Amino acid sequence: MRIRALAVGTRMPSWVAAGVDEYQKRLPREWKFEYVELPLGQRGKSQDVAKAIQVEGESILSAIGTQDKVIALDVKGKNWSTEHLSQQVADWQMLGQDIVLLIGGPNGLSDACLERADQKWSLSALTLPHPLVRIVLVEQLYRAWSLLNNHPYHK
Repeated sequence: MRIRALAVGTRMPSWVAAGVDEYQKRLPREWKFEYVELPLGQRGKSQDVAKAIQVEGESILSAIGTQDKVIALDVKGKNWSTEHLSQQVADWQMLGQDIVLLIGGPNGLSDACLERADQKWSLSALTLPHPLVRIVLVEQLYRAWSLLNNHPYHK
């Protein structure tokens, strides 16, 4: 199974890369997990935020294959327990499709991205900084794998 996380925003602090790398190397090789960083849309006093979100959305959508299973990380999505996530992962493995997880920019995902998503998942009711979301996401995927495989990490 191939899992790609499409994340809006580049030039993350070094602690983000270190955290992602730590959990990414723990994932099983057959998962082929990768992060793809996409540029932020331009924001500023003279720039329209809606236009920036639209540009980011177009960039995300162009990176998604027609057969990909798409899960949008969205505050309005469903909250999943670790057990539910592990069941989702087991289901994804059975699909035989690439899995694409969408992480929006500071103003979230475009409507077009949310419409393209097959599922919407909320990591937390809290507002999390986007750099931290990257680490939490890969850690939770590792935790779900550990639960499915009776690995002691989950305990």
